[in-house]
Amino acid sequence: MSDSTPRRATPDDVAGIQRLVAAAFGVYVDRMGRKPAPMTADYARLVDTERVWVVDGPGEIVAVLVTQARPDHLLLDVVAVAPTAQGAGHGGTLLRRADRDARDQGLSEIRLCTNEAMTENLEFYPRRGFKETGRGVQDGFHRVFFAKAVAPSD
Repeated sequence: MSDSTPRRATPDDVAGIQRLVAAAFGVYVDRMGRKPAPMTADYARLVDTERVWVVDGPGEIVAVLVTQARPDHLLLDVVAVAPTAQGAGHGGTLLRRADRDARDQGLSEIRLCTNEAMTENLEFYPRRGFKETGRGVQDGFHRVFFAKAVAPSD
């Protein structure tokens, strides 16, 4: 049985997170000409040092969220849903979890960036209240930056 409630990731989840991220972001390698940043992240370190949340599906992790507190905002470092689980509301669930993370840490804004080649994300985030704040090259990636105010308590 699966539960769509995110839970904190543990070191035992790292291999499952890596498989999920490879499946979710692998479709962008051809578009970008290289692996997206989430595919090269050190998830063992992130699980140890940041807030990493996962959603369990039948026998596997189907969604992951990595948030990092900054002095004036919460950074959404990774948001990924397994291709087989997309359309089931997991992305929205993760974004609501990010709002709670921000509120828990006294932060009033959430920021993220995505690659301009990830055109699906350029539609997904604005539908969920994010506003584009700029574009630029960062770490060799053509990025689109977004921000939104933290949603009120659920």
